Amino acid sequence: MPSIYQIKPAFQNLLRPLVRRLFNNGTTANQITLIAGIGSVLVGVLIAAFVHHPWVFALVPAWMIARMALNAIDGMLAREFNQQSRLGAYLNELCDIVADCALILPFALLPDVSLWLVLLVTLLALFSEYAGVLGPMIGASRRYDGPMGKSDRAFVLGCLATAIALGWMGAAWINAVFAVLAALLIGTLINRVRQGLREARQDSPAT
Repeated sequence: MPSIYQIKPAFQNLLRPLVRRLFNNGTTANQITLIAGIGSVLVGVLIAAFVHHPWVFALVPAWMIARMALNAIDGMLAREFNQQSRLGAYLNELCDIVADCALILPFALLPDVSLWLVLLVTLLALFSEYAGVLGPMIGASRRYDGPMGKSDRAFVLGCLATAIALGWMGAAWINAVFAVLAALLIGTLINRVRQGLREARQDSPAT
């Protein structure tokens, strides 16, 4: 299934000159990973603190773009400048999970928005990422299949937050968006498991 993740190579090409400058200045992939995770938590806390002021949700799309850039930069520093490490692998996955929780949960504080739908989307986002991480354990690659991967969630939540900031969307529509997100995340979870199993079978030697 198509995913925004598929445009990542073009995005990386735009960032490559910046990545080289960061490397020359001594910046490491792990530092960028931590900045992305900590920044997401700070943005989430700020939104939660001022949730009754719709304009604060304008921070979400701005930060989502910055977070996507930071995620791409840390990966490029790790792969292209020999900064891959076991600690980096842990930080990459854990910071992504923390960031997802920090940026999704504040939506539950909006008046009349379903807490249970927001919690469901948060949990399904975590489960779908965990399903992707499990790929190497069965002999497959780390799975990034859609239709609602990390980049797709960032896009949808950014658009939703923009509509909230502009006063274009009430609680009923917000709940509807979260219900659709939940359905797409279930599809993502199933797709990642299925594609991981298929890849593992294809790579297994014939017996």
